[in-house]
Amino acid sequence: MAKDPKSARPRAETPKGFRDYFGAEVTDRAAMLAKIAGVYHRYGFDALESAAVETVEALGKFLPDVDRPNAGVFAWQEMGEDAKPGDWLALRYDLTAPLARVYAQHRNDLPTPYRRYAMGPVWRNEKPGPGRFRQFYQCDADTVGAASVAADAEICAMLADALEEVGIPRGDYIVKVNNRKVLNGVLEVAGLLDHNDPSKFELERGIVLRAIDKIDRLGSDGVEALLGGGRKDDSGDFTRGAGLSSWQIEKIMRFVVAEFLINERLTHHAEGAKEAGLPTEAVSNAADGGFTTTFGKTIESAILWNAEALAFLADLVRESETGREGVEELRIIKDLLAAQGYHADRIKIDPSVVRGLGYYTGPVFEAELTFEILDEKGRKRQFGSVAGGGRYDDLVKRFTGQEVPATGVSIGVDRLLAALREKGRVASSERGPVVVTVMDRDRMADYQSIVGELRRAGIRAEVYLGNPKNFGNQMKYADKRGAPFAIIQGSDERARDVVQVKDLMLGAQIAANATLEEWKDRPAQFEVARGDLVARLTALLADQG
Repeated sequence: MAKDPKSARPRAETPKGFRDYFGAEVTDRAAMLAKIAGVYHRYGFDALESAAVETVEALGKFLPDVDRPNAGVFAWQEMGEDAKPGDWLALRYDLTAPLARVYAQHRNDLPTPYRRYAMGPVWRNEKPGPGRFRQFYQCDADTVGAASVAADAEICAMLADALEEVGIPRGDYIVKVNNRKVLNGVLEVAGLLDHNDPSKFELERGIVLRAIDKIDRLGSDGVEALLGGGRKDDSGDFTRGAGLSSWQIEKIMRFVVAEFLINERLTHHAEGAKEAGLPTEAVSNAADGGFTTTFGKTIESAILWNAEALAFLADLVRESETGREGVEELRIIKDLLAAQGYHADRIKIDPSVVRGLGYYTGPVFEAELTFEILDEKGRKRQFGSVAGGGRYDDLVKRFTGQEVPATGVSIGVDRLLAALREKGRVASSERGPVVVTVMDRDRMADYQSIVGELRRAGIRAEVYLGNPKNFGNQMKYADKRGAPFAIIQGSDERARDVVQVKDLMLGAQIAANATLEEWKDRPAQFEVARGDLVARLTALLADQG
């Protein structure tokens, strides 16, 4: 009888688009999220941990057609009763869709408004790429059931506080705020939005919105080309434009280049003030490009920027009721934030923010880190966006049939953590445990007694649990663990009631921070009385930071 062929060994590799996280990556993330959670809790938000799996129907965005849904989610179909097909289930693709389901399901038991924050992994069945994974962490905060834009202002203030709490200083970030109603007002003024027939000019609007969203990559000339006849890129590929008339393009381009035009207005005011013999420093600071680089030099200039931005937008959409409503909402947000000391040096009205083209219904916001880094080609660039959100008043309505206002923000956890590492605000590697070596396997209880005392004193420590025969292997293990110290107690030390402490971090510190002469008074190994070990290690670890 032939033997069954041996089954092939499974490949030891993560699936494409996924990755493993080790040691410091996990603890640094947890520490950062704990700080953010502290800010959210201080604002009165409650924690929520919803299920990682939702019905595809509840997720809503990716309803199955005929067979298996395959656009963006990891989904499968359960078996129902009597071998009939059951529900389609999917891993959550964000933390907002589950919130809508939670609120609709438990709204009779939850307060209104309901403030919640949530942190955890999400999954997207999309093509992976450099820095783009199919599983990643999100950190969300949302207010459900509050129609007032005071809720949006609160989210913006909380986001600014969270960035500062984790170690991003003022001047290195800006929270930008806009309103989708303003954009809709611009489209209406340009003749591309008919409220009586929303489907009219839908194709043109789509081209316009996608063009505006590409301003950073294409520049104003590229966007203007896409608003007209179209654009040919460097490779010769042609992209069809919206085919707008010259006056329509002019209306939309004033919105696209709003920041430049606002700066021009502030410069004009500064020149007028100078001619009148009035102080001009604050106006000049707001108009000299500071808000695209250092984001203002004085509180006065920060106040002037937001006021001028509102005046510009009001003029731009004055013929649209929707647009005027959006500007008024921005004005309320500005006033509420100013009352708490948040001005354009931290939270800035910025028409360039165009998020979630078919998702957000009112105020939208984005947090951008403004310090420079080097890209993969060694070129300087700003770090960029780490968070975004806005008002989405229609999401819960899918479940309840009634409009439920909501607003929230999502922080890109991995990007923010990368920014903190770039700024040196988190350690590149976690300090390992103190390793208690084993010189005599028959004395394991003594070594466990030592490690127990260290742990009770709050010192991270472990006993070597491998084969103790080769002491060199124990030292290699301690090095691999990143141990700051190794504790050694042989029979001679035991008889004298002492231990040897080997400083494993000394060589690394000499290499990184100082010359050997500067560390000559610090021995690489020293003897400590057994009873003094905890106190001595506590002091040494405090010195290491």
